[in-house]
Amino acid sequence: MNELLVDRRDDGVVLITLNRPDMRNAMTDTMTAEWRAVMAELRDDRQARCLVVTGAGSAFSSGGDLSWIGERGTEAVPQLRDRMLAFYRTWLAISELEIPTIAAVNGPAVGAGLCVALACDLVYAADDAKLLAPFTSLGLHPGMAATYLLPRRAGARLATEMLLTGRSVSGQEASGKGLVNQSFPKNHLMSETEAIARKIAQNAPIATRLTKVALNQGHQDLEAALMWESLAQPVTMASADMIEGLTAHRERRMPKFTGS
Repeated sequence: MNELLVDRRDDGVVLITLNRPDMRNAMTDTMTAEWRAVMAELRDDRQARCLVVTGAGSAFSSGGDLSWIGERGTEAVPQLRDRMLAFYRTWLAISELEIPTIAAVNGPAVGAGLCVALACDLVYAADDAKLLAPFTSLGLHPGMAATYLLPRRAGARLATEMLLTGRSVSGQEASGKGLVNQSFPKNHLMSETEAIARKIAQNAPIATRLTKVALNQGHQDLEAALMWESLAQPVTMASADMIEGLTAHRERRMPKFTGS
């Protein structure tokens, strides 16, 4: 059984489904290896325009598969550090993709699973989804960049509360507090999320990728933003897609962007 299902659509949308519903989509060694391979493929996939990640069954992901921790007596701290760092970097490779990424949190997103969702550019959740980071209640320090991603997405106060108490936040509450972009009734989540992904995929690929770079690099000040934009905008001005976009606007039709 493939622990990741990958559906590449003709419109450039790629849907990845974490596929261990019997384990609430825990991030097993097999799933991690499959994820590593898929991320490598997507880095070089010029047809992909937007990525959506969700979970099979009732959960998004219950986080890392901790069953091996019982063997901790056989590994020293340096070896554990190397193992965890490789695990973190593999899953957070989604943040390095040039295409926009979307998490569709269909159910519980726990610990490392929540962090992978938060590493996406956009996050949509079912109203009743549970988002939580219960590391300290398990005797663990947070991992998977939780101490970076949660404050960045949720703000310092909510992040501190979630990390210190381990309390869960519903999709609806998360939407109200800015932890996710929006929440939807569970039976509408995928249709709403995929409609957003299709809209992104319809836009000019070069302009979209450069816009994501601009947003993710976090300009230090206004001048830094102007310096970037004075280079990036002319790149798009020289593209065939800009001519197509202007022509389609003038002709009142949908543009057909090719990424050239």
